[in-house]
Amino acid sequence: MKVAKRIGVLVTLGILFHLALVVTGNIHLYNTLENTLFKGRLGPAIEEFEIFSNRKVAVGLHEAWLVSNNVNQVDLSEETAAKFKELGTVAFLVIHKDSIVKEHYWDGYSENSLSNSFSMAKSILNIAIGSLIREGKIKSIDDPIALYLPEFDVSKYPELSIRDLLQMSSGINFDENYINPFAYPAKANYGDGLVQLTYSYAASEQPSQKFEYRSGNSQLLSFIIAKVSGMTTSDYVSEKIWKRIGAKNEALWSLDKLEGKEKGFCCFNSNARDFARIGKLFLQKGIWNSDTIVDPEFVKVSLTAASVLDVDGVSCKRYGLHWWLHEYEGKEVFYARGILGQYIAVMPELDLIVVRLGHKRIKPKGIESPPDFDLYLQEAILTATIR
Repeated sequence: MKVAKRIGVLVTLGILFHLALVVTGNIHLYNTLENTLFKGRLGPAIEEFEIFSNRKVAVGLHEAWLVSNNVNQVDLSEETAAKFKELGTVAFLVIHKDSIVKEHYWDGYSENSLSNSFSMAKSILNIAIGSLIREGKIKSIDDPIALYLPEFDVSKYPELSIRDLLQMSSGINFDENYINPFAYPAKANYGDGLVQLTYSYAASEQPSQKFEYRSGNSQLLSFIIAKVSGMTTSDYVSEKIWKRIGAKNEALWSLDKLEGKEKGFCCFNSNARDFARIGKLFLQKGIWNSDTIVDPEFVKVSLTAASVLDVDGVSCKRYGLHWWLHEYEGKEVFYARGILGQYIAVMPELDLIVVRLGHKRIKPKGIESPPDFDLYLQEAILTATIR
């Protein structure tokens, strides 16, 4: 009797717990726990596209990278190789003067393996916005977002613009917490209602004032891209970007549900060689061969520090329009980055593109770039210098 009573209590508690999740809109917690804690980790993984519905980002005519005759001539030092292994690196690619000079893969990954971009996808959204401006479908990044998403609540600050979303100064109350399973990132990644979730937030602070990194800003940009283009975000990126930069492999963009919305703030799944094309496009000021995909002026603005305050109260130097900015050994660097150490980095002065994909990064302190980022730049520069 005691055992039966205890089972009854547990069943009742289980039912009440489930009902509580349904009533509070937190049914995503099951999916979150199943794919994080129950798999021995606290966050997402680079192969998570396998558990989600995805939409293909189709390719066109493939344009192969040139491969240097001296590719991999410079070996990784024992110390560097050990650090790469410690951080779970699965791909490291260095392109110097438009030729592959170093390329390594680990853990069964290859030049064709798919891996989650995480927030590197934000820089792809930037390119899509630039393309829509070039097409005249968006007049300016200073357009109020209310012109395109009238359903989103900007009643308190109707001037909130596309620029504010791009430079992370929207003032929208998205909660960017990667540990809290009830914050926006977890709900957006593991839930199945991106539109309802994103529209449940509102502009609550004066826009254009301060840099606050919020994935919800990027999701709104993805909605704008789809609304203005009349296509899914994946199809638009395929037609206007992916096909035109000669990508080899179809990419997959993870959705919130079957035939649902792209998780635009993350989850563009591709490989090192094709990710590198995103860097090359902006290295070439938005022009691929003779094809202008985004205007050079848009590229220039995107790679200029946003005119807002950073979290420490001084002028923001580290972010443009959905691109990160950095300086290494006196040289300017712009880069896309994802939470587990995904990087597409470009050093224009050296005509250098670096892609690193992997399972871990060293968490940055304050407003500094992740400490592991410089390790990859250092290795790339060494390779280019010795070549």
